[in-house]
Amino acid sequence: MKIRAALFVTFAVLGAIPFADADDRPLHELIDEHTQQVWKREQLQPAELAADHEFLRRVYLDLVGSIPSHDETVRFLGDASARKREDLITSLLEDPRFAQHQSDIWDLVFFGRNPPGYETDRRAGFQNWLKEQFAKNVPYDQWTRQILKAEGNTVEDGPPMFFVQYRNQPEDASEAVSQIFLGVQLQCARCHDHPFEPWKQVDFYGMAAFLSRLDVVNVGKKDELNMYVIGEKSTGDILFTGPVSQATPGKKGDPVKPKFLLGDALAEPALPEGFKEVKFEDKKVPPKPQFSRKDQLADWITDSQKNPYFARAIANRIWAQFLGRGIVHPVDNMSPSNMPSHPELLDELTKSLVAHQFNLKWYIREICLSRVYQLSSRGKTGDPMPRLFEHGRSRPLSAEELIESWRVATNFQMPEQSSGKKGPGRFHPLESGYMLKFFGQPNSGTGDFQGGLQEHLYLNNGPIGNLVQSGKGSLLESLSDAATPVEARVQRLFTAVLNRPANDDEQQKFVEFVSLDKQQDRWRTAVWVLLTCSEFRFNH
Repeated sequence: MKIRAALFVTFAVLGAIPFADADDRPLHELIDEHTQQVWKREQLQPAELAADHEFLRRVYLDLVGSIPSHDETVRFLGDASARKREDLITSLLEDPRFAQHQSDIWDLVFFGRNPPGYETDRRAGFQNWLKEQFAKNVPYDQWTRQILKAEGNTVEDGPPMFFVQYRNQPEDASEAVSQIFLGVQLQCARCHDHPFEPWKQVDFYGMAAFLSRLDVVNVGKKDELNMYVIGEKSTGDILFTGPVSQATPGKKGDPVKPKFLLGDALAEPALPEGFKEVKFEDKKVPPKPQFSRKDQLADWITDSQKNPYFARAIANRIWAQFLGRGIVHPVDNMSPSNMPSHPELLDELTKSLVAHQFNLKWYIREICLSRVYQLSSRGKTGDPMPRLFEHGRSRPLSAEELIESWRVATNFQMPEQSSGKKGPGRFHPLESGYMLKFFGQPNSGTGDFQGGLQEHLYLNNGPIGNLVQSGKGSLLESLSDAATPVEARVQRLFTAVLNRPANDDEQQKFVEFVSLDKQQDRWRTAVWVLLTCSEFRFNH
């Protein structure tokens, strides 16, 4: 009980951190100051600042989900302005692709690739809604509250789809909510008190009780898609399922009332005398409950004054997205036994994010402006996931990033949408099922990466060649222009695909290769070689 009490006090203190007086200096300067202090203490020599081409590729992939085009690369590398990195970050944050890329990332956070539930693969409504939140820069706490309150329907509004995947499974829903929005893993306490952490079974079932009255109701169709809403009843409790041998804190089968994590039980008003629960019916929007437990949970989770977990969890998660690992790593295990690598920095990030009202675009900009984000990946420690952020992390591109980057590199033009007909999907002309299965799983976060056999077979035998077309404006057309010196064309190839100039050795070998074929068919092979090389697979 002493550990539990101490932890509660600790988190209570942390909850007050965001409202302390803020340092007037920009956040990116504070980030660099904290990381440099740690490097000095640990006697670490950080990497040099990333070269322009390395930074360019990294920031494009991180902010808009694709590599820069040939023209964008040439323009940036030729820019002598001292502010060009800052200007580029600002412009990419306003690029429409930023919202799409963030939607892709967060869709995986909420659903993974193959979510359970009812038609969760048909979640365009949720994805479009999420994209809109980033496009409008809606504060994170606001759109989180919308997800948790789950109002509207899955097709026209989006947010209810999150809970659809957990129909009649409040325990599973509680696990997901705790990990995503609070950064804590409660699942071990589902079966017994956690042996190493302060989480008790009553904590787990107390959180699950907030969601025990939810149900999924089909209210009709739109555009041939079923519209689901989240109904909430006014009665019903989750049952404690502790070990039979354990008589306390409750007996197996006892009802459990809602309880905020490591906090107080929910004060729930009594139902009117003679109240009768309504039965939910398909095709009819269910009535509001007398008292919404779900809404109470949503309000508590997003209230930084009452809940110490929420702000720290998102500050840490976004940091991990751009630096390769969290200050607390993994990001969903913020427990007393998994201490942050930079406690003071995490406090500073949390405080600043709350002070800026959960403005994620501002927060991302400050991270990208920091020197630590802009360090080269060629560090001296050799750590693939540098714990103290002494060098940048090379990471593999996601399925979506690969597709978009291949298109940008080859200047592949998507077919125009016919009038009244649905246009080609995002993965056109590649096979989305195969790509998502073998390239699309989220990275494990361990730092290790090994391409599987299926990836190698696809890169060597798959339809990537479909992207290498000789149409007007394509990369292949520009490379086939005999009026341009072959050396200049080789440089264009490297700039378009790898976003850097070819070195002398590369230039010599590619010039020799393409010059052996007077029909110039070897340019197609040269493009394919770079599109499938290891360097292209990573963000640099």
